[in-house]
Amino acid sequence: MEIFTNQVTVYPVSCEKLANGRNDLEWLDSVLAGGAKIVQLRDKESDDRTLYDKALAFRRKTTKAGALFIVNNRLDIALLTGADGIHLGNSDIPAPAARELAPDLIIGVSANTADQAASAESRGASYYNIGPLFPTSTKAGLSDFIGPEAITTYSPLSPLPFTVMGGIKINHIRELVALGARRIAVVTALTKAEDIKAETSNWVSSISSATGN
Repeated sequence: MEIFTNQVTVYPVSCEKLANGRNDLEWLDSVLAGGAKIVQLRDKESDDRTLYDKALAFRRKTTKAGALFIVNNRLDIALLTGADGIHLGNSDIPAPAARELAPDLIIGVSANTADQAASAESRGASYYNIGPLFPTSTKAGLSDFIGPEAITTYSPLSPLPFTVMGGIKINHIRELVALGARRIAVVTALTKAEDIKAETSNWVSSISSATGN
């Protein structure tokens, strides 16, 4: 199943506490206006009802914009709000269990090692994320960064599409695309941008230019 089109290039991931006082819905409006065709709601702070209401708003807005909506970790929230998928880290619920409950959901898994990339398909994933490539402030206590060369090491191990993430800046795009990346997930590069809409548009055009799409 082809889950990503050529329009899915930059993959914005929300983080309200790193958005310089802007809330997740303001961030969402801006990244969608900037041309993002996939977004991930990552909120580990809100209570369940607040997260549910926020996810419903994300679903409405992404549907209107023709964008994919992914929820970080929370399978219950994804199913209750009609999200397109979830992304699971290695300490979240196991992907096979999520796949059993949600056979049609897009399921992304994090691949911090070659073994995790190689096993992504057998675990029921739809795509996997290679990272963290560079030092990043979004993961507390994380010290192991696998470097951009992991793209060429990990990507031949699985037939699934993949994203890359972790401390990526816009000046990294051409290097990452040359190594085989086509979909680049970012947090602070957009949450901290002065003009989120303009910066999202800049990422979309920069990735498209580098890939020739």
